[in-house]
Amino acid sequence: MMQFPETFVWGAASAAYQIEGYDLEDGGGASIWRTFTHTPGKIAYGDTGDIACDSYHRYAEDIALLKELGVRAYRFSTSWARIDPNADGTWNPAGLAYYDQVVDNCLNAGIEPYMTLYHWELPQASQDRGGWESEETAYAFGRFAGMMANHFKGRVKNYFTLNEPQCTTSLGYQQGVHAPGLKLKLPKVFSCHIHQMMAHGLALRAIKAADPDAVVGIASTGNLCYPETETPENIEAARQATFATDADNWIFTHQWLLDPIILGHFPDCPGTRLEPLVKKVTQKQMAIIHCPPDMLGYNIYNGHAVCTGENGPIYIPKYPGYPRTALKWPVTPEVLNWGVRFLQERYKLPGYITENGLSCNDRIYLDGKVHDPDRIDFLARYLTALSRAVESGADIRGYFHWSLTDNLEWHSGYGDRFGLIYVDFPTGQRIPKDSFCWYRKLIRSGRVDPAN
Repeated sequence: MMQFPETFVWGAASAAYQIEGYDLEDGGGASIWRTFTHTPGKIAYGDTGDIACDSYHRYAEDIALLKELGVRAYRFSTSWARIDPNADGTWNPAGLAYYDQVVDNCLNAGIEPYMTLYHWELPQASQDRGGWESEETAYAFGRFAGMMANHFKGRVKNYFTLNEPQCTTSLGYQQGVHAPGLKLKLPKVFSCHIHQMMAHGLALRAIKAADPDAVVGIASTGNLCYPETETPENIEAARQATFATDADNWIFTHQWLLDPIILGHFPDCPGTRLEPLVKKVTQKQMAIIHCPPDMLGYNIYNGHAVCTGENGPIYIPKYPGYPRTALKWPVTPEVLNWGVRFLQERYKLPGYITENGLSCNDRIYLDGKVHDPDRIDFLARYLTALSRAVESGADIRGYFHWSLTDNLEWHSGYGDRFGLIYVDFPTGQRIPKDSFCWYRKLIRSGRVDPAN
């Protein structure tokens, strides 16, 4: 069994469009995800977020379950479009009032709110003016962030500016499988990346101007590797592979987001298609981008085993029948040890695991309960690996399970369930799963024990 520090922050996470529903209610505006889910053929089963988990009306029930779970913190996102329907700074009082209630209910339950300001829900009005292809969007987001920090000053201390800009850029603007569903060429894709990094810098400065005591981070995702065996040579190979630049898959790396923001420069890319694009980044843009956060969020689900070879790192192929989740993501617990260590070595900032979990084929059993032994086994393995990273000295201060409830899994619809709490979507009924009880015991003890 591995013991976590008493100060370790245990939490759960969610995202607005995935759980809230009723996005146009009380003066809310359409987001790109509303538009996308209402476009035929884009979402599995034709699902939309129109009702989702109905957390817009049932937030108090969900927060009561958080209190029952025993978490110290709740990471949730706000819908920019609900609060700023036209993305022009004309704030919707009812939208703010909803998040007032969420925050106040959390505080009354003894739960610290960790607010993510952007979890992919760009106002459609902003997309109509160019979306992340336009620098204007970065400045609009900075204005939104500053208003939010001023409004919630004294109640919300911890903010994440953006969630996974890598996904927004690649899945939304390059591959077209996420909103807004575009398939742009590399120069425009790179501009979207630049403008999101600018948005972080502008937002962080605006938050600090409104509330100097605020703690501000950004949630990143990307390629992570771990050594096949823990020899010095394989560890170094895994480190090199984690931060290698692949000009064809540069977006899904941590360093192409965090190096410019934290270190003030882009990764080396001589002779690649990226080099001329990097050279076009202006000094003014770079001055905005280079804005180190107070903390980092790491969204980590899986990684790659690596060993050393004569010509550099070698990726170890997954064998036939390799353990996978219901979404067919590989189960690789070691990434929550070594991947975290490599990120800590490079960026030297306090970190939180802002997302980690798995999709299971959950259902209500004949006894009326939801049994999910796969999730318990997954969490025991991954959190044991994380405890090794913490024990080694990695400054990881908390863990947010993804997710609190089952929800709309973006383009996969409602068919994939990540929650600790089962949601019966026809009725909205919440049923805590076996993993909910397991996680509650872990939080109370601070120890990882598969049999707890």
